[in-house]
Amino acid sequence: MLHKNFKNIDRVVYGRGSFSQLPEIIEPVRKENNRYFVYVIDSFFENKIGAKELNSKPEDLIYYIDVNPHEPTTEQVDTLRDEILSKKGLPSGVVGMGGGSIMDIAKALSLMLTNPGSSTQYQGLNLVKVPGVYHLGIPTISGTGAEVSMTAVLTGPEKKLGLKCDYTVFHQVILDPELTATVPTDWWFYTGMDTYIHCIESRYGIKNNAFSLAYGNQALELCRDVYLNEGSGKTPENDDKLMVASLMGGLSLTYSEVGVCHALSYGLSKVHGTRHCYANCIIFQHLEDIYPEGVREFKAMLEKNNISLPRGLSKTWTEKELDEMAAVSYNLPFMWHHAFGDNYREIATPDYIKSLFRRL
Repeated sequence: MLHKNFKNIDRVVYGRGSFSQLPEIIEPVRKENNRYFVYVIDSFFENKIGAKELNSKPEDLIYYIDVNPHEPTTEQVDTLRDEILSKKGLPSGVVGMGGGSIMDIAKALSLMLTNPGSSTQYQGLNLVKVPGVYHLGIPTISGTGAEVSMTAVLTGPEKKLGLKCDYTVFHQVILDPELTATVPTDWWFYTGMDTYIHCIESRYGIKNNAFSLAYGNQALELCRDVYLNEGSGKTPENDDKLMVASLMGGLSLTYSEVGVCHALSYGLSKVHGTRHCYANCIIFQHLEDIYPEGVREFKAMLEKNNISLPRGLSKTWTEKELDEMAAVSYNLPFMWHHAFGDNYREIATPDYIKSLFRRL
């Protein structure tokens, strides 16, 4: 048996108001390289969080990035890297503040600042050979697990796949639930369900173990409190719980693996540009034969929170689109292996994967 020896986040600070510790945390790192920081921030905060709120220095670079409607791309990261290096050389570090897409851009950027060529060369496992610069994550939405994941998912010309290695993991994460207060209710649900689905897929596959189950089971209980149990709904207390659940769900899949829903989600996102968390929700409702208990509970959460999801999408898709989606999903063998076991190749054929997409 091959035992995983994954790297975790070096340091985590959690609690309301902890965002204020950012300047103090990064100050010792400023002596590195060319003594400045790059801030990659979701454009939602452009008129809300600026240099004053960040307590940044005049030499720092601040980029507000709009990640709607598409997810981050290899071209986007490469272009940003080239611009930063041409302007000021190698920074002391990168701070990413936003949702999962911003987290992934920050992680990928930190790696590409020190590794040559295009990020397309590094889409896969352990292809990055040089550590990136210091990078710190500040999630402003809970559920993606990107704050703890060793993967920075990027969409390239040919595939949607992560830069996955120990170097991807953040050196520091600041978990401040106050930053999630303005998340719209529907996206609060979709992103939270990403955590829920992480844990279900992690649990019901051959790579689950006591370590992954410990994190996953606690994250599931927190998700039930937030979305299903008495006192559920978007409240400050539940925002606190969901931020912790997101991190624990990310650790659960790190020490296990995701499965069918995520494999299909990559295909749907690559071909149709559907945001990852939303794609997961659209897909998961149709997988009751694979994850029966999880889907039944998921549907109860949909009803409890008055969330409706589209159906009948596949009626408008061409055979070519189905082939393209199936090809992306098929080329994620580690997910299918986890879900179906050693004979996964006999089950997860391109035709079978197309049949799953036809359910949508």
